Amino acid sequence: MKKDKVKEAVIEQLRKIPIIEVACSKSGIGRTTFYRWKKEDQGFAELIDIALREGLAFVSDMAESQLISAIKDGQMPAIVFWLRNRHEDYKTKVEISGRINQADETLTPEQEATVREALRLAALTTQETKSDDK
Repeated sequence: MKKDKVKEAVIEQLRKIPIIEVACSKSGIGRTTFYRWKKEDQGFAELIDIALREGLAFVSDMAESQLISAIKDGQMPAIVFWLRNRHEDYKTKVEISGRINQADETLTPEQEATVREALRLAALTTQETKSDDK
């Protein structure tokens, strides 16, 4: 069936270049058709996910290969990029420092009443003991 051959072509294109628009264009279908097929055919959807992962891995391998070539050629931006992302001594570090001051403030009678009422409403205070009732 022609539809199956087109689906196979789309999957193959996604393995090479993981961009749906490109895969659709090279396979001769529109994006709308692609997404309709993906929605209607679970097997096709699963193959798409696999092909996209494979395509992304392929592109990452190519990019890393180019980066290593640039490092070999002595290109400083490539060297810096590699060291900042792959070498612990060159990673960007953030230092945070500060001081916590804890003031011992007593509450005003109004504040105490507000806190007691909030606790009562939240049912966090204990009920008056029976001994208080006596």
